[in-house]
Amino acid sequence: MKYALITLSLALSLCQVTAAQAQTTEEKIAAALELEYRTEAERARDRNRRPARALAFMGLEDDMKVFEFGPGGGWYTKILAPVLRERGELIVGYPEEWLADLGELRTAPEYAKVREVAMDMGWDDDELVYTFEEIDFESKKLDMFLNVRNYHNLSLEDRAAFNKAVYKALKPGGAFVIIDHTRRHMQPDDYENWRREDPVLVLTEVQQAGFELEKFSDMFYRPDDTLQYEVGRKTVTGNTDRFFLVFRKPK
Repeated sequence: MKYALITLSLALSLCQVTAAQAQTTEEKIAAALELEYRTEAERARDRNRRPARALAFMGLEDDMKVFEFGPGGGWYTKILAPVLRERGELIVGYPEEWLADLGELRTAPEYAKVREVAMDMGWDDDELVYTFEEIDFESKKLDMFLNVRNYHNLSLEDRAAFNKAVYKALKPGGAFVIIDHTRRHMQPDDYENWRREDPVLVLTEVQQAGFELEKFSDMFYRPDDTLQYEVGRKTVTGNTDRFFLVFRKPK
């Protein structure tokens, strides 16, 4: 009887392992969206940010090595960490003091295998852009690099170096994903558009670093956003027009 119970226990364990392995990336994303550590405010943004559809368009797979630049409060991190925990790897890059904004997430089991890269960078309050002492992602052979709503924070002087560093960190065939709030083409900087970005400029700059544009999506197209106002205004926030580009490092 004792041996029968042991055999049964082992069989159940194997079944659980097999079931976990059989779970698709799509199913893991769906499960991550239902995790309790996601706040009501984060869940409320799902309708606008469409995480399952967006991650599928990026081509995310659960065995990928993914770098998320500028995780902020961890909206994407909370989804990516559990999806990549078993078979892949998630790396987040930001200054150490800004990574603290991830709060209790850093002690959650889902986050246990996430690697943090404390980047040597700061913020210029006058120019409203990041400042870098050195751009080093401390990563090699990445499958995917995410820059979500952060490209507009790069200064014109740092963009070429940033894109080249991403190119170097990705493996051949790796994806560089950029999502950002849309600005009118060639529109000069002002207070209302500083958190918006010209997609034509982005296309030019990223391709100059050696990348090829693989695809783009209009899932964040918002025809009622006039591209005129600051994205944090009550009349605009949560309904900004955003471009969604996926570049590929040539094989």
